[in-house]
Formats: sequence, structure tokens, C-alpha cells
Amino acid sequence: MTQNTTLSVSILSGKGGVGKTNIALNLGYCLYRGGHPLLLMDCDLGLANLDVLLGIAPDRNMQDLLDSDAAPRDIAVPIEQGGFDFLPAASGVPELVEMDGDMRALLVRKLEPLFSNYDFLFLDLGAGINPTVLAFAAMTQLRIVIVTPEPTSLTDSYALMKVLSTQHGVRDFFVIVNQAESRKEETQTFERLAAACRKFLDIEPQFLGGVRLDKALPDAVRKQKPLMRVAPQSPAAQDLFSIAVKLQRMRSALLPELADRHPLRALSEEAY
Repeated sequence: MTQNTTLSVSILSGKGGVGKTNIALNLGYCLYRGGHPLLLMDCDLGLANLDVLLGIAPDRNMQDLLDSDAAPRDIAVPIEQGGFDFLPAASGVPELVEMDGDMRALLVRKLEPLFSNYDFLFLDLGAGINPTVLAFAAMTQLRIVIVTPEPTSLTDSYALMKVLSTQHGVRDFFVIVNQAESRKEETQTFERLAAACRKFLDIEPQFLGGVRLDKALPDAVRKQKPLMRVAPQSPAAQDLFSIAVKLQRMRSALLPELADRHPLRALSEEAY
């Protein structure tokens, strides 16, 4: 096996509507613009939405990988030329939502030839504690949980981290607070979640950063363009850029650890 240099990151949330997919897309764009080829997988496998955010209609998606002889390169869609690609999911396909271990192993065997082309692999996962979401989250080297100041977001994110900890042995989480109205609210939101994790799970989540509430983001959604393209100087875009710089530094620090393992650890162990 050649030395791996791809850092895999799952981006997940306890509940929907917290801006998870927008954060995944725009962080990916920042890293790509920083010189890091990146593959963004829409892993909300039965309810695809990345293609909608991008205003494109892919001819094929990951269901074609499982149901036909389609090659991964035929499925990947360039968001930007030269190293920012995404793998579309399918919509309205219940069997993809409840993938078993054999199907996950088949998917990774077909996708693995792509991974070495990228510095980062982002998995934009569905919200909640669906078994497929949990399995994919446990596979990646890093996990980023997106929360908002809403109490339901905090309680659902805590539940997600609890299940990943108790059922999959995952104990390392990074947190992004989205849609806060101030830095004080960001800090308070993170501390509420972190305090519960310390007290009841003996877990110490790490604060990766906050993304401020910003009207430029829904404007970008309506235009079906990444925020980093249409309003790169907006407050939310600047916050996302700062988080991307942290991820860039983390990958550099982790390169020796990445060398001897596959980008998607659990899938690779299951498949091989």
C-alpha cells in the first residue's frame, strides 16, 4: 500500500436545518482555494441536496456505483476545475439510507481508487443517529459536529455524540457553532454542549470555531453558489476561512499518522 495523505472528515449534526451542508461545501471551497484537492461526498444517501445547493443535475450518482459497472471517475462531478469534486447521492432511495456492512464495503472498494487524488475527503452526512450515519462517522479520521444555539440542536447533538461514543467507541469530536448572533453566544453554546459531554460521557469536545449569522449565506443559497464565491468578504465567509486554516494545519500535523491507514478506516478493515 502506498502511503496515505488523505485526511477524511465527517461533517454531521444531531438535527437537520443547522447549515451542515453549507458549511461542508464552503469549507471545501476554502481548502481547494488554498491548494488542497478535495472530494466532497454527499452522504445523505437517500435525500441528496448538495446538487441543489450547486444548481446542477448530475447524470449519475452513488447508486450507479452499486447497481452498475460505472467507474468512480464517471460519477465524480467537478465543482471547480483542478481539484474540487463531489460525489452525488440519490434522492428517494430508501435502501441507500439503511446500507448494511456489505454494501458499505462494496461502496468503499469502488471509491477507493479516487481517494489518493485528494488531500481531503469530506463526508456530508445526514442528520441524526441513523445507523448508516453512525457507521460513516466512525470511519473518518476527524468528526465535526455542527450545532446552533437552539436547545434542540444541542440536545440532539449530545445524543449523537453519546451514541457514537457508546456504540462505536468514538471519543474525539470537533464542534462548529453556526448561526450565533455574537461571539459570546458562540462560546456559551459550545460550553453548554461541552459541559454535558464532560459530565455524562467523560468526553472533551474541541471548539473548532463559529460561523456568524449572516444574511449573505441565504443569498448564496438562493443563487445556488458557494458563499465563498459570491461573498468572500462577508462575516460568515471569513469565519469559514479561519476554520479551513485550522483544518489545513491539522492535516499537516497528522500526516505521519495518516501514512499507514486507509482514509476510511472502518470500511477498509471491513472490506479487507
